[in-house]
Amino acid sequence: MNSIYDFIITPKNSRYNNEKKIGNKTLITNTSIEDHKLVSKNAIIVSVPLAYSTVIKPGDEVMVHHNIFRRWYDVKGKERNSGQYFKEHLYFCKPNQIYLYKRDSKWLAVANRCFIKPLKDNNVLTRDIEQKNIGILKIGNSSLEALGINPGDLVGCKPGREWEFIIDDQRLYCMKSNDIVIKYEYQGNEEEYNPSWACSS
Repeated sequence: MNSIYDFIITPKNSRYNNEKKIGNKTLITNTSIEDHKLVSKNAIIVSVPLAYSTVIKPGDEVMVHHNIFRRWYDVKGKERNSGQYFKEHLYFCKPNQIYLYKRDSKWLAVANRCFIKPLKDNNVLTRDIEQKNIGILKIGNSSLEALGINPGDLVGCKPGREWEFIIDDQRLYCMKSNDIVIKYEYQGNEEEYNPSWACSS
């Protein structure tokens, strides 16, 4: 079973990541199916497109766009699947909706995507928890490497690019290569910020 132009995927665990274990209790962190923040982005590749070759293989774990698994209510209040729904836990996924794939326990970026980790804001004069438009590159790509920007580098990015993913219990921001605008030198007081709710346990 292969689509001509799309990947076919299935959720890795479930369509929503809205349950949190606290001790021996389970807390539901949201009750709205339309809230995009807790829609699962973890998927498993079932089949790859026939129209072109790809490094992504069936069985690979991938990170995808949240709208693929998201449900919504129409104007009559009827619950509906996304337009990518195929059948029985299977969904179509366009190539530009895949941002990462895992190979040999390592996450690799697709095309021009990259991921940065925010920094804690230690300025006592602000109430901000994290610094704006700056972070540490955690997952890069070949176009950034060609510019001498590699994972571990301190980088600045354009505003409004905070597209949140939880990857291996770490909150990272997904963006494109051209969203990275500067490479900084470390000052020695940088501290990564990861909210406690991002951890699975």
